[in-house]
Amino acid sequence: MEAEDVQNVTVLGAGSMGHGIAEVAAIAGYDVVLRDIEDDIVQDGYENIEWSLEKLSDKGMIGEDADEVMSRITPKVDLEEAVEDADFVVEAAPENLDIKHDIFSDVEEYAPDHTIMATNTSSLPISDIAEAVDEPERVVGTHFFNPPVKMDLVEVIYGKETSDETAECAYDLMEAWDKTAIYVRKDVRGFVVNTVMGPFMDEPAWMVDAGEATVRQADATMVYDKGYPMGPFELSDMTGIDIGYHVRKEAGNPVPDLVEEKVENDELGKKTGKGYYEYEDGEGPDYTADDAGDFDTLRIEARMVNQAAYLVGEDVATPEDIDVGVELGGGFPEGICRRGDKIGLDKVLDKLETLHEETGAQRYEPHEYLVELVEEGKTGEDAGEGFYTYDSDDEEDDYHDLNYEITDDGVLEIELDRPTRLNSLSANLMEEIQDVIGKAESDDVLCVTFEGAGDRAFCAGADVTSFAGQDPIDVVGGEPVFETVYQCEKPTIAKIDGYCLGGGFEVALACDMRIATEGSEFGFPEIDLGLIPGGGGTQRITRLVGETRAKELVFRGERISAEKAHDWGIINRAVEKDEFDDTVGEFVDDIVSGPPLALKVAKMAMNEGRDADLRTALTIENEGFGLLTTTDDMMEGASAFMEDREPEFEGE
Repeated sequence: MEAEDVQNVTVLGAGSMGHGIAEVAAIAGYDVVLRDIEDDIVQDGYENIEWSLEKLSDKGMIGEDADEVMSRITPKVDLEEAVEDADFVVEAAPENLDIKHDIFSDVEEYAPDHTIMATNTSSLPISDIAEAVDEPERVVGTHFFNPPVKMDLVEVIYGKETSDETAECAYDLMEAWDKTAIYVRKDVRGFVVNTVMGPFMDEPAWMVDAGEATVRQADATMVYDKGYPMGPFELSDMTGIDIGYHVRKEAGNPVPDLVEEKVENDELGKKTGKGYYEYEDGEGPDYTADDAGDFDTLRIEARMVNQAAYLVGEDVATPEDIDVGVELGGGFPEGICRRGDKIGLDKVLDKLETLHEETGAQRYEPHEYLVELVEEGKTGEDAGEGFYTYDSDDEEDDYHDLNYEITDDGVLEIELDRPTRLNSLSANLMEEIQDVIGKAESDDVLCVTFEGAGDRAFCAGADVTSFAGQDPIDVVGGEPVFETVYQCEKPTIAKIDGYCLGGGFEVALACDMRIATEGSEFGFPEIDLGLIPGGGGTQRITRLVGETRAKELVFRGERISAEKAHDWGIINRAVEKDEFDDTVGEFVDDIVSGPPLALKVAKMAMNEGRDADLRTALTIENEGFGLLTTTDDMMEGASAFMEDREPEFEGE
């Protein structure tokens, strides 16, 4: 069975995860049956999908009317009817092995022989679930994250007997559903994301038990100093303290006293009104940046890096998949393997060995793969190799968050490469943009293009988590990157396909020309965060469209379509997706075949003259014109005109 053969999907379970998965499949164009054991449950799930689709349609986030998507979803109660035509079944029933065994044995009996049987379990081994069927090679884990419609990640998990064909079909199908899939090649407890995130949740509790930290101190430091989207105790309250408790118990791991007390007192977090923070009689997580500091963050991160080493060393997952997983599934500011390489794996190992020697606790025992890396001198970025390799003869490998290529016809193509974060601007990416722009000074470069990796975003703004621990003034100091793009001496083109928001919009505005697909969106959402565009955006947009429209964009913080952006003069073209590359190519061809000196002088005159009074601007223009009359390019252009041929400019 291959992904392109899948037409009919059945989702078993109409709860929050089940109806969310059904909605994802239907949006992707598949015929979906949504099934549960009672008609009321199915109808509730069906109505939840209807409500969600109407919201998405109103926001222009799906390419068709909500009614058209709903027409592909059929609610059912009878299991045999639900799966009789299914090519792919996703089980999203309660986390009870007996229930899942009953479901899978029935599915195997009633569904076609080719049907792939997937489970959305987040805690039970895939192999245990597959024990209920005669053909376990057709069983695979597809672990969606909640809510499925919004969360991009799906872990595709092998059971002991899952075939490569089954796993590859599931992986390709998740990609077809516009999800980012990662392989979990062995059936380990917690899969990838929860395996890495376990120490993030429990190590701070051990530290509070030992009197080495407070709840607020831990949360504040991990958020404000290290850039995590949520503190460990805040996250526990949100997911339910009992969930982590039972996971640790089932794995046979010791549980911190602090967690035991919360469960015994039924203080399970937000759902009970009280956990580590007060929700009914308080404001919930009330820590501030002032609570941060004097907290051993390395102790937590070292354990997470060690878990990553375990996953890599045991051939469960690659560093790339682990990092994608924790970024998308856990909202981490960067992958834990990448962070380990930045910290230095020797420092991580030393921390773990010290803690293991002091406490004897098994959770600090370094995995042999981590030890092996350090013994081989592969300690991370500074050493040139760790989880990743950094010292390569290929110059492109010098950059982590962008790719570039100088083509034979003189185009410096720059790709912002953070698709799991919608190519948002991290501190590192901004530094890399500034550096790579320097390559435009080469005589071999005639034009520069910017684009975003993936098919969802040019750049969705600034990744605020990457600036954790920095002074606000330093963050605003990111403005030089936009000025570097603006001052590039070669013509620049922003190739916009998808979101172009905030800092990404400012990168595009700093370019000379902007071409977008019709589905792209533009805007400055900063005002909703109590901020303003900080990379020259307020000034460049005002000069481009005038004060009235600029204030509308900045004050309201709303997104506008590519069509409206074209009408307002923000972008040069708004074209259908299948015309996008050809349109960009026409612009690029005209530039690279043009006179390099004249293009450089024209850009300088227009940029410098824009902010000057008319008399000064005309003087700048006249000086540029006079300079160009003495060049070989001007003579070549005149000769070609007289001889009725195409000029061959040399930039001299």
